[in-house]
Amino acid sequence: MFRFLALITVVAAVFFAATQLTAKDAPEGWVQYTPEALAAAQASGDPVVVDVFAPWCPTCRAQAPILDELRLDDRLADATFIKVNFDENKAFLRAHRIPRQSTILVFKGRTEVARSIAETNRMRLRAVVLNAL
Repeated sequence: MFRFLALITVVAAVFFAATQLTAKDAPEGWVQYTPEALAAAQASGDPVVVDVFAPWCPTCRAQAPILDELRLDDRLADATFIKVNFDENKAFLRAHRIPRQSTILVFKGRTEVARSIAETNRMRLRAVVLNAL
């Protein structure tokens, strides 16, 4: 019984922490979205990986460790990783025709070269991003 209560407590704490993530709290190694930050990243000529997330989204939470793993991949060492909060950046969503949270975009310059929507399979999501290089 004690283990069950401990497990419930841990799950609740993780859920609470995950729901507190906003664009103002971009994880380490990620850039908080602003139009200027995206424009600067695109102007660099290096790949740009954009994660359109919502703090309440379970699919986004499933994608997060895969994207963090990609961020540390040597093949993406020059890439900029940007977090876009689905609930706070409606102009970005309209401009890029984002239908829902859990959308991943890959840009080369200003050109979108890959898009993944709601993919949580590690190998498929990695393939979308890495094959866009």
